[in-house]
Amino acid sequence: MKKILIIDDDMDICHLLKRFLSKNGYEVVTAHNGANGIATLSIGAPPDLVLTDFRLGDMEGVEILSHIKSRLPSVPVLVITGYSDIRIAVNVMKLGAYDYITKPLFPQEILLTIQKALKSVEDGDVSQSGDPSVPSAENTDSDVVSIEKPRKTLPKTTASGYIVGVSAAAASLMRQIELVAPTNYSIIVYGESGSGKEAVARLIHERSNRRNAPFVAMDCGAIPRELANSELFGHEKGSFTGANAVKIGHFELADGGTIFLDEVANLPYDVQMSLLRVVQERKFRRVGGSKEIPIDVRFIVASNERLSEVMRRGKFREDLYHRFNEFSIDAPPLRDRAADIMLFAEQFLVQTSADLGKRMVGFEPEVVEIFNKYPWFGNVRELKNVIKRAALLSDGDRIQATALPFEIVNHAKLAFAEGDILPLSATILTENPMGNGDFPKEMTPQYSSNIGQVLPNSGTKPTSLPPINLKIAAEEAEYEAIVQVLKKVKYNKSRAAEELGIDRKTLYNKLKKYGIE
Repeated sequence: MKKILIIDDDMDICHLLKRFLSKNGYEVVTAHNGANGIATLSIGAPPDLVLTDFRLGDMEGVEILSHIKSRLPSVPVLVITGYSDIRIAVNVMKLGAYDYITKPLFPQEILLTIQKALKSVEDGDVSQSGDPSVPSAENTDSDVVSIEKPRKTLPKTTASGYIVGVSAAAASLMRQIELVAPTNYSIIVYGESGSGKEAVARLIHERSNRRNAPFVAMDCGAIPRELANSELFGHEKGSFTGANAVKIGHFELADGGTIFLDEVANLPYDVQMSLLRVVQERKFRRVGGSKEIPIDVRFIVASNERLSEVMRRGKFREDLYHRFNEFSIDAPPLRDRAADIMLFAEQFLVQTSADLGKRMVGFEPEVVEIFNKYPWFGNVRELKNVIKRAALLSDGDRIQATALPFEIVNHAKLAFAEGDILPLSATILTENPMGNGDFPKEMTPQYSSNIGQVLPNSGTKPTSLPPINLKIAAEEAEYEAIVQVLKKVKYNKSRAAEELGIDRKTLYNKLKKYGIE
């Protein structure tokens, strides 16, 4: 049995890695600082491989790597580094590290790297004096982009295409996914529209024991009420008008794998009752059928508002909520992942370039600055759409600011703070509040056609209001109400529609009408 020494000051990581690697047939020893790690090298049989974090509480990876290679030059060392620390990777490779592993950590990636390192020892390929492909310290600045090792590419993606970010929010998300994915827990994924809830669900499936079975996604808000049961459970031929053949439902399609119910709060209450029975008993009947069909599925559901709140409003069954709420994950909005914005942008640009058959290599510095300042209320979906549009409109091989939508380029100018809105129909003063009848030149207000502006004029006292048009006044009031509610609910369109007493389709039409999107 191969022996692995793990040196990391994060006890949780040590525990998780030890449990994972032990299950895969390795003897694992852990140390929680550099000094203990070095001391462990002299206790018992030497390790066959060392896995160490670069930044430890008492010393850095370069120092501990030097100690290890001086004592056990033939033992491969894997160094854990931050995702963007390419310079560190160059240095540790030069000092003799076999490879480096970036955070966040993926157990399967670690396992494959360990297997490859140990095989290289058996084949006699491990360098004892550093990797010759790594440039010397004197050439690090100029040659880092051309080295063959480290062999990592930015941005880092999973098998399903999910982009692994470098922000703290991304690291927290990935850690939760890694912990819950191997279990069979039902999961609720919360997040704003466009934040990647389905991508998170796919990633959980991808890292679960069900990865080789189907992943079936269903948008609960997109199916008519009368077809919901048929879509979920299927139907028998002749069970209702138009049922001309047997239909296999989503549950049967997902048998053995994972079913993902997006916007599950939109399911009608009676359908929720049918769903509860399936969750409890793991069997169902097709619509119009009498035979019970057993299923083995994992449930992952998603919502852009807390199901506990929907439940308190009487629109979601409490018993169904508790069945789903074995674990919950929040998909962070893109504005909380500022460090990841350009990673997503770069990957979307690669995809769009391939789709358009264009050679796009990057973004102008001005575009990077605009992207990093914009709040991305539409999240990842909005960013992807912006890049698809900009790639089509850009003439050169880089995305230009002139190809971006007006509202994104001018967001800082168009943005307004809570309470700063002055609608078009705002009252215009016709008397001097000081009581002398005339305005000083610099204080005289004048009606402006621009929203929220009252501009000085030549000093003439206005004697009447602009003509009142009831249709315009009503639209102005409607515009202001929509904006205020959107800000109140943090731009959650489903909640905004509910607050305004209209359906989502009507809200989207009004957003388009007023150019709020």
